Amino acid sequence: MRFSVDAHAIGRHLTGNEAYVRNLLNGFAKLDKFSEFITYLSVEGASNWIPARFTHRYVANNPFLRLGYDLSAKLRQDKPDLVHVQYTAPLACPVPVVVSVHDISYLEHPEFFTKSRSLQLRHTVSRTIKNAARILTLSDFSRRAIERAYNLTDDKVTVVPAAMSPSFRQLPRESAAAHIAEKFKITRPFVLTVGDLQPRKNPLGMIKAFDELLNANPELPHDLVFVGNDTWFSPRVRQAAEKSRFGKRIHFTGYVDENDLLQFYNACEIFVFPTFYEGFGIPILEAMACGRAVACANVTAIPEVADASALLFSPLNTEEMVRAMRDLLVDRELRERMERLGLNNASHFSWERTAQKTLEVYYEVEAAGRKLNINAARPQHVSKP
Repeated sequence: MRFSVDAHAIGRHLTGNEAYVRNLLNGFAKLDKFSEFITYLSVEGASNWIPARFTHRYVANNPFLRLGYDLSAKLRQDKPDLVHVQYTAPLACPVPVVVSVHDISYLEHPEFFTKSRSLQLRHTVSRTIKNAARILTLSDFSRRAIERAYNLTDDKVTVVPAAMSPSFRQLPRESAAAHIAEKFKITRPFVLTVGDLQPRKNPLGMIKAFDELLNANPELPHDLVFVGNDTWFSPRVRQAAEKSRFGKRIHFTGYVDENDLLQFYNACEIFVFPTFYEGFGIPILEAMACGRAVACANVTAIPEVADASALLFSPLNTEEMVRAMRDLLVDRELRERMERLGLNNASHFSWERTAQKTLEVYYEVEAAGRKLNINAARPQHVSKP
């Protein structure tokens, strides 16, 4: 069998989307030694992240050219049994499509996007879902939302949870803190949050809660660290930090590579995830796998991922967020118990299981396509009058 994957996200610092496709490909390489895999990349050097035996082709970095012509042309040349994309398939796609739709926040909360981005996703994802052979998503929450929004039946949408990369693991906190102090000049104990600086991740709420936490508990020595890409919303977030009474204790690192992110998780005191909307929430598992206690929002898919291994709060309630952070920071016994629970919870997720379930969908789509081709090739018997 020959499977193809649109891996243009690799090397483009697209955080969750990039982690998803990279880890899937690594899982495929371990599990399927016989199928041929073709990956489509758009950044020079991205092939370093691809398993050695996988074929790679380069397609245009420009999304209009890639989806409007280039990817379809490559698929016509390569003739795979299917192509796996995230959110959007190419126009005039000549092969069956498996699409991963991690969430539909662009429909349910368009205010989290620029107007042009929201309109683009509404159009292109709708077209892709309509024509797809199968739809993959990461949680029961997202499955229900997709089926409701697009009026789909149960058999077209399959839940395949994501996981954290196996590189996220416990390290000695002292060495991790030393790394962060040397490279990022952050020398105080700190609260960590991870995610692009966009409205959906609730960075303004995080700053407000941190401000109130320190105002009510001046003995706490902690800083606040945001790790994540800048976006169109970043100026508002940085302005809010500057206006905070504790603005000098708020740090923005921008994008960091996986090794530095590993060090941040291991060096932090606690991890906080105040997002308004998630189809899954991989950073929760990354922090838990590094042995950190987690406080996170109680909305959308997050309770599915966190299970009973994190302190939950309403992202709309600053008082609840402050209480969760304070309890973890001042109550060592509670913090250590949540660290143990988090490690156990993270152990239930693995990219190998994710890859196996995804491959099962590939095999089903390939078999259905083969059956369709056989039936189409059979001579049609017409009854004589």
